[in-house]
Amino acid sequence: MNSIEALKELLYKMADDQLIIGHRNSEWNGLGPILEEDIAFSSMAQDKMGQSEHLYNLLNQLGEAEADTVAFTRNAPQFHCSHLVELPIGGYDFSLIRHFLFDFAEYMRFEALKTSAYQPLAQVAKKFFGEIKYHTMHANTWVHQLGHGNEESNTKMQDSLNYAWNYALGMFEPGPAEDILIAENIFMGEEALKAQWLEAITPLLEKSNLTIPDKATWAPIYGGRVGKHTEHLQPLLKEMTEVYTIDPSADW
Repeated sequence: MNSIEALKELLYKMADDQLIIGHRNSEWNGLGPILEEDIAFSSMAQDKMGQSEHLYNLLNQLGEAEADTVAFTRNAPQFHCSHLVELPIGGYDFSLIRHFLFDFAEYMRFEALKTSAYQPLAQVAKKFFGEIKYHTMHANTWVHQLGHGNEESNTKMQDSLNYAWNYALGMFEPGPAEDILIAENIFMGEEALKAQWLEAITPLLEKSNLTIPDKATWAPIYGGRVGKHTEHLQPLLKEMTEVYTIDPSADW
């Protein structure tokens, strides 16, 4: 695999993660526990979809199909998203924990990519870093509040953290040519990113009265990056692409 193909693999998994978590977040529209959270999740969903479009446009510049074609005409085995983002929204406790774990990973990823040797990607990282920083602030605020709520809220948040943890570790599934990306200073690599993520979230979770699962239980759930997905992704794609299927000329 050459450097262009390695870069495409990185861009696909980033863009697909953003698109799918954006769609999942949008499912809280009208269902949020309070109006402010309904609006917040809808706003973050729009942000994620906008970020994915820019990443798909970078892929288009590298010879891949246009953003709409890439986003709306592939089936599940052609997607590179992690399992974490494709899981159903569940209860608000799970969606908040997923929001926290995913967005802090994205915060670290985009911060690192601001200095990427591939300038178009560095520019996109700089452009959206502020949005993602806001997302982490939102996630941390609510995780802290519910972690320090009553016994029921703390238990629900801890149970969701335990459930989501190995899926979250799957976000850092190593790519097939990371050595090329690292050598050419395009991306630091998933293992280094995971280390930064753990260093960032561990004290925040502790302050939220939550405990990361014991390391002996860690078993990263891989496969999403190579097209092996849960049973939840294809139904989501069918729903997500319904408008495009009816009218391919529709805009984002």
